[in-house]
Amino acid sequence: MSAPPSPSTAPRATGTLSLDAEALYAELLRGVRALRSGQTQLAGIASGGAWLAERLQKDLGLAGEAGVLSSAMHRDDFSQRGLAQSAQTTLPFEVNGADILLLDDVLYTGRTIRAVLNELFDYGRPASVRLAVLVDRGGRELPVQADFAAARVALPASQSLALARTDAGAFHFDVKDVNIQEV
Repeated sequence: MSAPPSPSTAPRATGTLSLDAEALYAELLRGVRALRSGQTQLAGIASGGAWLAERLQKDLGLAGEAGVLSSAMHRDDFSQRGLAQSAQTTLPFEVNGADILLLDDVLYTGRTIRAVLNELFDYGRPASVRLAVLVDRGGRELPVQADFAAARVALPASQSLALARTDAGAFHFDVKDVNIQEV
């Protein structure tokens, strides 16, 4: 269901990665249109996924606000990280029986998705939950798979990839070198 990587998502010869976040967003918008039904509720994972859900809600002309899900309380590394500075969970729709399309910027190990699903089920029992992501970078540690990924890229574990946005709301990616123990 996902699009093949475009030249803009391929590693350069120098070893750096160039991703056009706005082009990938356009692909995500196309994929979300195909995935959703008239009753689908959008919920984004704080923070990058929440930004995507907010913009998709607007671009799809959907009434109301998209939901935001925080993984903070259900992370398996909570004792090391504590409460991260992120948005709190807000779900402006009834979760019980809902068809929910969960959105995130980057799918990596699957641990954030597991934590967010635990958080979601604290609010009720949805009829279905599907996952759409801007980038699937592989490296899964849990059996989690996106129903739609705008791109698939390979990055070494020593690099992090996160969606960022300008004051005007335009998306771009931050690629950083990280301490492997932090991942």
